[in-house]
Amino acid sequence: MSSTSGCASITADRLTELALESAYSSAVSPLNGPCCLLVDLSDGGAETSGLQPRLQQWLAAQAGPVIGVGGATVVRHELGAACDLVLDDDKGLGTLLDNITQAPFTAMTLVQVLRVTEKMPATQALTVESLAYSTLQSGADFRRWFAARPSEPQRPSTDDGPPLLIERRNSALKIRLNRPSIRNAMTIEMRDALVEALELSVIDDSIKHIEVSGLGACFCTGGALEEFGSASDPATAHAVRSLRLPAATLLCSAASTRFHVHGACIGSGIEFPAFAHHLSASPGSFFQLPEIRFGLIPGAGGCVSIPRRIGRQRTAYLALSARRINTSTALEWGLIDEMTPAAAR
Repeated sequence: MSSTSGCASITADRLTELALESAYSSAVSPLNGPCCLLVDLSDGGAETSGLQPRLQQWLAAQAGPVIGVGGATVVRHELGAACDLVLDDDKGLGTLLDNITQAPFTAMTLVQVLRVTEKMPATQALTVESLAYSTLQSGADFRRWFAARPSEPQRPSTDDGPPLLIERRNSALKIRLNRPSIRNAMTIEMRDALVEALELSVIDDSIKHIEVSGLGACFCTGGALEEFGSASDPATAHAVRSLRLPAATLLCSAASTRFHVHGACIGSGIEFPAFAHHLSASPGSFFQLPEIRFGLIPGAGGCVSIPRRIGRQRTAYLALSARRINTSTALEWGLIDEMTPAAAR
């Protein structure tokens, strides 16, 4: 086993040896490195068909991301599904490794959450995500970012009216994000307004449809950075998220939901809409999960909603790479259901 840029590289043969030696051991560690594991899937290796349960158990025990790299071989077929993400080649691998080595506790926590919640009911999975996100707010990765970030003055909204424009039309509830001057950032004000609006659909059975969109240049650029780390401690942070999470309220509603997004859809700007029954986007939109750069995982429901659309591995790739994807890629992957020209809305 070799080590490159803080990550261990392993062949299929060596993987089999380690898995046979111990079904529960970790070749990687965020404490003293290496902090992720590269599995060479292009190496044919030994016959592994009878060892699949043991290999999966060993890979799931790794305290960090397991990245499969290589061609479509039988080993890839067997081992690829057990990896946290799979790359066809090493293109883009450098960015992934840089992000992982700069935020090893975050990377470990992300893949652990995605592994354990993959088949969990969404409401329960949100609790796991909240516990993990709140814990990371007191971790070394987040503290490092928080200490180094430029001072972020509170951005006052210059928009008229409430944070949401709400209209009731017969059995439909129409909601529009109304803070275009700050790109509809998910401030505490916006979050609480969404919870209150969605609670109406939970208690009012006559609301059969919910439609959500946003005003201005983009749908939502995610959480307001100036509000990050404002909770006094992790327990309080988890309590707040347990009580005031728009995604959790949305899941309690029996109404059908349609979201239309446009422009920048960053962090919560895609995590929350991904829960919709139908999600459309305007051409030119882009989608991004940048939280690893802050020492955090997606915390607005993205560890739950996005894997249920595009799978655990692609979600891990988006979150670990912090890469932007365009509307065409989002449509191909199933992150959105439809590309709708803005003029038709």
